[in-house]
Amino acid sequence: MSVSATARITAVADGRGGTALPVLESDGPLAVRRTRSPEPAYARVTVVGAMSAPLGGDRLAIEVRAEDGARVTVDSAAATVALPGAGPDAGPASYDVRLRVGERAELRWLPEQLVSARDSALDMTTRAELAGSARLVLREEQVLGRHGERTGRLSTRLTVRRSGRPLLDQHLAYGPGTPGGWDGAAVLGGHRAVGQLLVVDPAFDDRPPLPRLLGPTAALTPLVGPAVLVTAVAADARLLRAVLDEALEDLQKGSKVPSGG
Repeated sequence: MSVSATARITAVADGRGGTALPVLESDGPLAVRRTRSPEPAYARVTVVGAMSAPLGGDRLAIEVRAEDGARVTVDSAAATVALPGAGPDAGPASYDVRLRVGERAELRWLPEQLVSARDSALDMTTRAELAGSARLVLREEQVLGRHGERTGRLSTRLTVRRSGRPLLDQHLAYGPGTPGGWDGAAVLGGHRAVGQLLVVDPAFDDRPPLPRLLGPTAALTPLVGPAVLVTAVAADARLLRAVLDEALEDLQKGSKVPSGG
């Protein structure tokens, strides 16, 4: 039996230099918990999976709002594993992430990896709406198949708008039934982990990073925004995370981008 569930998080400035969380709503397999933040000015919320999900046919969603002046980090306790449904008619699962960041607000969206298990099918969308002075650090990582198995079908789309104007719209697809060449030399080149780091920061208006390669399988690309997109592939999740963490640390040296936590 498929599940439909939505979790909601709202962060607001508390007027004393910190951030309050007036809305923490959990539903079904999505449990959200306030956790300790190493920085007093930032609230931190961790998404904890209460059951196996998403399965084929499930409809899951997370909505995060960082209101004006709020600063919040949202992470997860463990990797999310997309699994096949209970029957042949289950259909694909969907996972919809909706982010909204207000003026002078900062959101760090830093979940653990999404693992596409064999015979699973998942459509994932991430949509972010940013005010002109908002900051965003967004990391997405996908692992194609568990150890020793083939990947399932995975489709991801990331859409970001800033001040009502498009900043990024990217669609990726992997696995059985997707257009040919996804695992070829021009895309994954046999690697099993793929990820991206998007940093949107008004500080890049004055100090835009230069485009460059970050090793043999990663690249940094400035976007009109001001924003930077880092894309990378790697043999496994550990190596992928190391590349993205190093890229974020390097970006912090030249801007006021918040740390990755």
